[in-house]
Amino acid sequence: MSAHTSILHGYVRLAPVIPVLTITDPRVSIDLAHTLVQAGLPVIEVTLRTAGALDAINAIAKAVPDAVVAAGTVVEPRQIQEVIDAGAKFIVTPGTPLRLAERLREAAIPVMPGCSTVSEAMTLQNLGFEFLKFFPAAASGGAAWLKSLQGPLPMLSFCPTGGIDLATAPSYLSLKNVPCVGGTWITPADALASGDFGRIGRLAAEAAALGPNA
Repeated sequence: MSAHTSILHGYVRLAPVIPVLTITDPRVSIDLAHTLVQAGLPVIEVTLRTAGALDAINAIAKAVPDAVVAAGTVVEPRQIQEVIDAGAKFIVTPGTPLRLAERLREAAIPVMPGCSTVSEAMTLQNLGFEFLKFFPAAASGGAAWLKSLQGPLPMLSFCPTGGIDLATAPSYLSLKNVPCVGGTWITPADALASGDFGRIGRLAAEAAALGPNA
């Protein structure tokens, strides 16, 4: 196991759910990260879908040392160094074309590359990746798809993301190749917009109570 794989192995087992955040206002990122960490969800994925995403990653990395902030929706090689400079602890991609995968192999921080097919998973495994994001999970076969890979690809673990909520998460977490799931349900857009961190904290605590998948 490589050093990066070992580090990622530790991250994905810190909590059963990784909140996937799209932050439009970086000013809320510190309070949001504190809320999630205190509720038991220290691993946080900030997607690069907004102009303020890099600033949000940087703010969390500097102000919330107990948070493990990941950069999500990395889709271009040029973004790799940008998120490293911002302070991201690891990188997540929604999908992983070969050109991007080859550059990610050289990244200075761990990477969880995305896939949605068996062939993509096999290609990433051959490139040395052992922890993959399965996205969009619900639309691509869900827990049944992941269960079917336990036999032919036993070395791979997955963080399924996309279409998962509190009710469906346990069906994924019960699988031996799923140490955690990713989800957006913990930070509803209206709660973020109104700064309702009490509600977000309650949702995060419910998610944390799902328990880690040993």
